[in-house]
Amino acid sequence: MGRFRAALARPGLGAIAEVKRRSPSAGDLRPDADPAELAAAFEAAGASAVSVLVDERFAGTWDDLRAARATASLPLLAKGFFVAPADLVEARAHGADAVLLLLRDLEDARVRELMGVATELGLDTLVEAHDAEELARATALAAPVIGLNARDLATFELDRRRQLGLVAAAPRDRIVVAESGIENRAHGAAAGLAGAAAVLVGSALMRAPDPAATLAGLLRRPYVKVCGLTREEDVAVAAMTILGMIGYRAQHVPNAGTALALLLGGERFDLMLSDIVMPGGMSGFELAQKVRQHFPWLPILLSTGYAKPAAEVHQAGFDIIAKPYNAASLLDAITRARQSAMAGESAETA
Repeated sequence: MGRFRAALARPGLGAIAEVKRRSPSAGDLRPDADPAELAAAFEAAGASAVSVLVDERFAGTWDDLRAARATASLPLLAKGFFVAPADLVEARAHGADAVLLLLRDLEDARVRELMGVATELGLDTLVEAHDAEELARATALAAPVIGLNARDLATFELDRRRQLGLVAAAPRDRIVVAESGIENRAHGAAAGLAGAAAVLVGSALMRAPDPAATLAGLLRRPYVKVCGLTREEDVAVAAMTILGMIGYRAQHVPNAGTALALLLGGERFDLMLSDIVMPGGMSGFELAQKVRQHFPWLPILLSTGYAKPAAEVHQAGFDIIAKPYNAASLLDAITRARQSAMAGESAETA
């Protein structure tokens, strides 16, 4: 296992921070980007690896990779349209730890050849797929690290929901990287929940006034508000799942009034888990309605107690989990709530 693969295999959601001056889909992003400065800053901000575009279509060169290598010790991914063994030799000579192989541009026989050459050179490979057919190819090729790109390289359109479906469908014995369309902490968390070991973030960092600070913010663990859970065992299951399986921070809020006051007071949460029936006045359903009115981007998961959920809760569009639940069912429900919120966000901005 090479340095790149080992870095992505560590516990928790990792990030590959990308250095690119422009892209075919967005045009100029950061024309004056300094790979040496950015690589060092990304390493300090907690990146697992740094990706460097070396293709002229992205205003990149091999010198950019060498510059990044001079200032950063973390693994470097060389990104370009590599089709021959000589490309990999060049990447290794300029300091790469891994190279990108695009299934869209390569036949399976050539991918096998290049993966073999990479192994001989001490390079890892990131084998990139864009659809279910390419994911099946990557799986059959025994690619250890599979990148799943949300962007259609023919139309440049983004489809994060399709990407999340591919991430969830990928074999669990592979390291999966969610690429493109990761613009904030919620997007990263959704990819992690679907099964990604890491996200690759480029454009969002290059557009940011402070790319390293933006990366650090994206890597901060999501914050889940758990309110109105009255049974100790339910709180324990929530804590085990949120803290142990997902790596989120959690805050238990005893009643709806306190929860709403925290949100309206400016405290930022990334997901709300609430009993439909809560002690002291406002119900969890009423709380959810008020929260959605003010914070339509916030994923909300309502727990039904020990009975089937009311029809009005379903009709209102809230995601529901019935008790008694366990860690697996709660994780599944949180994933569903995040995907629903993302769909709502996409509909509002369309």
